[in-house]
Amino acid sequence: MLLSEYDYELPENLIAQMPADKRENSKMMVLSRKDKTISHKHFYDIVDLIDENSLLVMNNTKVLPARLIGHKDTGAKIEVFLLKQTQEGNNNQHLWDVLIKPSKRVKPDTIIKISDELSVKAIERLEENGEWLVELLFEGNNVLDILHRNGQIPLPPYIERKIPNEDLKKLDFERYQTVYAKDEGSVAAPTAGLHFTKDILDRLQEKGVELAYVTLNVGLGTFRPVQCENILEHKMHSETFEISQKAAEQINKAKQAGKKIIAVGTTTVRTLETAYQKYGCIKPCHDHSELFIYPPYEFKVIDNLITNFHLPKSTLLMLVSALAGKDFIFDAYKEAVEHNYRFFSYGDCMYIM
Repeated sequence: MLLSEYDYELPENLIAQMPADKRENSKMMVLSRKDKTISHKHFYDIVDLIDENSLLVMNNTKVLPARLIGHKDTGAKIEVFLLKQTQEGNNNQHLWDVLIKPSKRVKPDTIIKISDELSVKAIERLEENGEWLVELLFEGNNVLDILHRNGQIPLPPYIERKIPNEDLKKLDFERYQTVYAKDEGSVAAPTAGLHFTKDILDRLQEKGVELAYVTLNVGLGTFRPVQCENILEHKMHSETFEISQKAAEQINKAKQAGKKIIAVGTTTVRTLETAYQKYGCIKPCHDHSELFIYPPYEFKVIDNLITNFHLPKSTLLMLVSALAGKDFIFDAYKEAVEHNYRFFSYGDCMYIM
């Protein structure tokens, strides 16, 4: 189980810097696990590929404007990347776990001024990789209003916005968010869902496909790189998730009826598989996931998966390898490069059947 086994060559020009002109116009590679065949479609073909005897499960989390750019009193530029709000703190303190860059320029009690209405106070270094506990300092109690006025959508570092203009900011606020996003709490989008439009969801329902929603707040666990050569030594960061009474009933009923459970995105997979591991079924819960899925893994809940193309050496690449088979996935990725598929968050997708 070596990390180097999950590496692949990717030309830099295939890393998507912008979303497709329309969400549903993304290319979609279709993988048949049974026949080991690969076909090439567009996402708007998904309506024809999903039959009515299916339950589509999506992660309806919403991305926070979690990227804050500020300065110390010396003028040094500091970036604060919000990860999650902690439950600690008294007297209406707003405490957050964050990544600070450059971390070495910050010490406990350092004040980072974001704007006239928001500052960040460093409290305690949590890890050497730049993770800190901080307090957000502002007037009032509505932290979301403050973040929307002062924060930026936290695009991954491989999407370059060196000089983001207002049009690009508006584009990212709209397109780095699913059309069914509901509750803000994520620092990255569940990107497989970015291809869906309301029209496609309506057409699926008209066809008889059932829709269910769960929530996993995407955090450091999803996108943090694996740094140990033996992947069994990697530890996932905890991410919170919630399954409602309605969603639990839908999923259990669908399983009992023999319907296909189609997960949209790896975060949905980890939500459902974590719940089953913990409770032996899907039950209403508010819990956390540290589940690391890699080959071999026996999936208990999901049958099919809609997912984007993932970074080399990532836990997400290992998860899809567990579902479709490592050799098959790497053959598919090689073919995706040959056919100029667009990779990563704003890129194209695959449907693993």
